[in-house]
Amino acid sequence: MERTAYHFQPPKNWMNDPNGPLFYKGLYHLFYQYKSQAVVWGKVWGHAVSKDLINWKSLDFAIIPSERYDIKGCWSGSATLLSREKPVILYTGQDNSSRQVQNMVVPKDPSDPDLREWVKIPEIPIIVPENGINGSSFRDPTTAWLGKDGKWRIVVGNKEDRHHNGKALLYISKDFVHWTKKKNPLHSSKKTGMWECPDFYPVAPLGKLGLDTSATGPEIKHVLKVSLDDTRFEYYTVGTYITDIDRYVPDNTSADNKNGLRYDYGKFYGSKTFFDNHKNRRILWGWINESDSVQDDIAKGWSGVQAIPRAIWLDNVSKSQLIQWPVSELESLRGNKIYKENIILKGGSVIEIEGVKAAQVDVEVSFELPSLIDLEKMDANLDAQQLCSQDGAASKAMVGPFGLLVLTSEDLAEQTAIFFRVGLHQHNMKILMCSDQSRSSLKTNVDKTTYGSFVTFSFNKKDVSLRVLVDHSIVESFGEGGKTCITARVYPNLAIGEDAHLYLFNNGVSSVTASKLTAWDMGYAHQP
Repeated sequence: MERTAYHFQPPKNWMNDPNGPLFYKGLYHLFYQYKSQAVVWGKVWGHAVSKDLINWKSLDFAIIPSERYDIKGCWSGSATLLSREKPVILYTGQDNSSRQVQNMVVPKDPSDPDLREWVKIPEIPIIVPENGINGSSFRDPTTAWLGKDGKWRIVVGNKEDRHHNGKALLYISKDFVHWTKKKNPLHSSKKTGMWECPDFYPVAPLGKLGLDTSATGPEIKHVLKVSLDDTRFEYYTVGTYITDIDRYVPDNTSADNKNGLRYDYGKFYGSKTFFDNHKNRRILWGWINESDSVQDDIAKGWSGVQAIPRAIWLDNVSKSQLIQWPVSELESLRGNKIYKENIILKGGSVIEIEGVKAAQVDVEVSFELPSLIDLEKMDANLDAQQLCSQDGAASKAMVGPFGLLVLTSEDLAEQTAIFFRVGLHQHNMKILMCSDQSRSSLKTNVDKTTYGSFVTFSFNKKDVSLRVLVDHSIVESFGEGGKTCITARVYPNLAIGEDAHLYLFNNGVSSVTASKLTAWDMGYAHQP
């Protein structure tokens, strides 16, 4: 299998969670969980730097197991800038007793923009699982924020064994070395299991700019994201941070459990945001894991990729969900461009889009909706992913499925379909967005799960938009300007390199018009 062209991945072996991203002295830093000797699971911190979040230079490992408190693994964590000259990293170590403890490193030379060497402070571990905390469910410290009282705060992921409740344990410190656990967690939710990789940060009520992690105010909302160890996907809520009592209260605009809002409804886990103080935006990183077998990973010599970094902000209209969009720096890789207008897609039509390299392409398209009458009644007992899985792109409704076929063979035997379907669900008109991998490969030993979600949409509008990034074995899709995102991991046999094709399609009854379509060949980023 070909390596990706513009998604971050190390030269070989296993990679998973993005760790400790930050901007420091003119460089973006990305750390990540890495297995230096194999393609299965990671335990050291890999490190790379970039001037633009797209082209990367690999550096030596930042943190490796070496002491009693991390000898069995240096796990995920976060970076905090105590000042512009003082970056620190908190991470989870598995100690010689297999407990999970929280540790801290500082740069050996803070004047070095590359931050090549990190030193473990003598006081670590700085936090241990005391007072009944399960030492095997206590990990992934967040970026710290500074309270009005001048004290630092962090959250550590946890679960309560008896009731299987997920928790964000809250710790507070004056000096960033000695930490005290608050009596109550920042937040918890019943029967959600272990909360891995928690992330807690403020979002502005208007605009797309990000906020420093310590920002608070009467109009500012906060986001709490957790990665669910039980289900291997993530969810988030938008809510209010009550600073006087250090409690987070969701707004009750979405479910506070596995049925809640997700950054991404496909292959996307262990995510981490950071405030980019260089361009005043919040950037989201997420890990794309594999869908093939361990044997395949061993054969190709690598496993795991990072999604394209995304700018993330609060939906200025609803105030109840987040918007995500690939960072603008990605556009520097755009090459040959094609543009088309008013392509009429009659029911059952498939139209090839020629003139771009379909295995490595960025596509933006707007679909003009037909008259929304006599819509199908979607099964009210099924959720979005289940609805998408019903016959996938081969289903036939009054409006849809319509969208793109990417990484498609000339005979259409292999295809990954990203599409919309309009219908009535639980008495409401809704747009379903799906990523159908059921025909993505002739291989039989790969996961071909179909993903999907409903897209927040105003039916006063006349068109719905879709952007898709294709990079050989990765398909990242953004519906309605980033309101719904789905990442797929696919392994075509036929639709590779020059033999990959790109199509518009419409399997619905009603005709749909692709009012505008722009596609660009994508170049190669410099990989570590």
